[in-house]
Amino acid sequence: MNFLLYWFGRAFIAFIQMLPLNLVARLGRASGALAFHLDARHRRVVLQNLTLCFGKEKPAQEIYAIARENFKRLGENYLSAVKTAAMTPRQMLPHFEFTGAEKILPHEAGSGPQSRIMAIGHFGNFELYARFGQFVPIFKCAATYRALNQPAINRLMVALRNRSGCRFFERRAEGTALKAAMSHTGLLLGLLADQSSKGVRVPFLGHDCNTSTAPAVFALRYRCPLHTAICYRISLARWQIEVGDEIPTRENGEPRSTEAIMRDVNRALEIAVRRDPANWFWVHRRWKD
Repeated sequence: MNFLLYWFGRAFIAFIQMLPLNLVARLGRASGALAFHLDARHRRVVLQNLTLCFGKEKPAQEIYAIARENFKRLGENYLSAVKTAAMTPRQMLPHFEFTGAEKILPHEAGSGPQSRIMAIGHFGNFELYARFGQFVPIFKCAATYRALNQPAINRLMVALRNRSGCRFFERRAEGTALKAAMSHTGLLLGLLADQSSKGVRVPFLGHDCNTSTAPAVFALRYRCPLHTAICYRISLARWQIEVGDEIPTRENGEPRSTEAIMRDVNRALEIAVRRDPANWFWVHRRWKD
């Protein structure tokens, strides 16, 4: 079964990567629109989450429209990620750009870059976070991931991601290797911060939820500056990653609490969600008890 699944997956990836990116994005949006009507369980989750956060400020009709567009965006982003994984930086230029990169570059000419922690989330084509090092080669990029239970699909995902030049560490099995990597300068470590996770319970979009403290813990432990980075969809098959201002991890020379730091991270992510509500990953049960 794994053998058949692996080769079917490889054939599908090869087919998608043969097509123009704009066509792939349109196919993804059509698939997302179909999923919105067929996948009642996830449609219900999205509508519940949107109503929880925006029910007092947006009419039900607008919330429904955002939910439908969200499914289209998810289809576009996932299918486009398969295509963009095989594209060179030059091929990506019309479709992908960074803003705010100056916030993390060395201030003095000739000095090596300081390692930094990037609190990221499931915004837009979030697989593009791993491409940062190809556009700003002064940094070496790294990120964590959790291996999928299906070995064949996991092998395909790892192969796709490795093309980015970003080094990925499996959260449960490669913690020691990640700690060793943090001893080097010039590392840009992206950590997802927008899913329900053991950590601290702090507000997000007006409601408390379990929030990972990993970005705060790594920033404090290794004395690295902490930023957020958001991937926005600009138009069909076009994305822009914006680097946020540095989030303070120390106050009067003393470490701030991880709870205070993650409150600031959540506020920055909230601004991104409100800027374009359909751009975020609403199918996740973020507000679990």
